[in-house]
Amino acid sequence: MVEKKVIKVAHTPDADDAFMFYAMTNGKIELPFEVEHIVKDIETLNKMAFEKAVDVTALSVHAYAYLSEDYRILSAGASVGDGYGPIVVSTEKGDFGKIAVPGKLTTAYLLLVLACDDLGFEFEPVEMRFDQIIPAIKEGKVDSGLLIHEGQMTYSEHGLVKLLDLWEWWHKKTSLPLPLGINVISRDLDEKVQKEFLRAMKESIKYALNNVDEAVEFAMKYSRGLSKEKTEKFAKMYVNDYTYEMSEEVVKAIEVLFEMAENKGVLKKPKLDILY
Repeated sequence: MVEKKVIKVAHTPDADDAFMFYAMTNGKIELPFEVEHIVKDIETLNKMAFEKAVDVTALSVHAYAYLSEDYRILSAGASVGDGYGPIVVSTEKGDFGKIAVPGKLTTAYLLLVLACDDLGFEFEPVEMRFDQIIPAIKEGKVDSGLLIHEGQMTYSEHGLVKLLDLWEWWHKKTSLPLPLGINVISRDLDEKVQKEFLRAMKESIKYALNNVDEAVEFAMKYSRGLSKEKTEKFAKMYVNDYTYEMSEEVVKAIEVLFEMAENKGVLKKPKLDILY
């Protein structure tokens, strides 16, 4: 019996990622390889990718600018905002001051830098894990916070108000969907294995979209207290048609984001290599 290749696959501890990987990691689809499953917050995954510690990983679009020589973008698995995205919140309307941010390699942080430069706002970033941001604002450790994941839906329940909506800023500028996260695969893997993984990824996403209740039940393990209804809403926000296969519009949006950042001297635009 031929031993199956083991692929290290990493994603975030969030309902949307759990939803899309449910079938792959729970024996719901046939795989020509074994999966070693790794779950870490997005900034940790960004840093692990720099160390080439994983074969496939969720990655911030921002981080890809520095990793294009090591990884290819998978055309499945993207997290794209369309009508929603990262937001800056505070306990009251006022200056941004010290903003808690979920990591300087996140796409949310890149958008914040670009938007504040455009709008003439100044801020001091304070890095922390994404799930520590709301408590830090409430405890007065920072003036405001940059929220990703379910915090975008629940901030008002904590008595917080929105200071800046980065989706609104982006959409006014570009009229494009907002590319936030992608899945990437190591160039060190054989081309055949890369294509097999992409095929499995698409099957896993399709299974979740066709078996929503089942996939949401699993995703609730990563929902940090959200109700089933809100878990499903959040999962469907970021697992959609864009996720099943990256459209030309999303590719254009990634290009535009990198062009904007390069024009501001923030980074050098990478060449996009997308596996379809």
